[in-house]
Amino acid sequence: MIEIIPAIDIIEGRCVRLVQGDFQKKTVYGSDPLDIALAFEAAGISRLHIVDLDGARTGSIANLRVLERIAGGTSLEIDFGGGVSSIADARSVLGAGASIVTVGSAAVKRKDEFLEWIDELGGPSFLLGADVRNGRLAIDGWQTDTEIEIVDYLRGMQTRGVNRAFVTDIARDGLLGGPSVSLYSEILEALPDFELVASGGISSSEDVRVLYESGVSGVIIGKAFYEGLMDAGELVRFSYSLSGNEQDAG
Repeated sequence: MIEIIPAIDIIEGRCVRLVQGDFQKKTVYGSDPLDIALAFEAAGISRLHIVDLDGARTGSIANLRVLERIAGGTSLEIDFGGGVSSIADARSVLGAGASIVTVGSAAVKRKDEFLEWIDELGGPSFLLGADVRNGRLAIDGWQTDTEIEIVDYLRGMQTRGVNRAFVTDIARDGLLGGPSVSLYSEILEALPDFELVASGGISSSEDVRVLYESGVSGVIIGKAFYEGLMDAGELVRFSYSLSGNEQDAG
């Protein structure tokens, strides 16, 4: 099956969504992220993607308490990122209840330091967050373009033990215009054993089906859930049906 992973983006303790990373274009979807997480869990979701947008903007984790409450109040597997800039931060995130630490710009800008984190905490503790514009990485909240090709970047990290990433095509994010299937297919053709999670533009079960057929292992969905375009419970059942396991969908 393909894993359905709702996104909860946090600003000042509240669940929001941005359009193409623009903090001036945000919509608040709920005052208590725990209530939202509980609703996803009740729908059959087993994993959650939490982004501390305050932390991502400032470079310092700001919403660790939200993680603690969701981890303590649900049985969801959680990956958490935003503002993780040191191994101490990574330990704090794991200690607060996350199963996986998401690392984006820090893994690019301070690669040698990040490799030390891997050596100490292990590759499976990390999920790479890779934002892509025209096939190359963009960092610093999409503000800085690099010359680093996404496939080369992921291949290098795979050799060091980090074998999973969520990849966002910046041009698609928050616009509900469909996922960048060609990008994910290109990555998986080069790295067939990589655990790739798609993010950005997903707004229908057909999008999920196409991504499943392309080989991605999971999909991160945000706005489509909050805008009522997709139902989490129905999508979980659909994901099981794709692999012929309808009976496991509850």
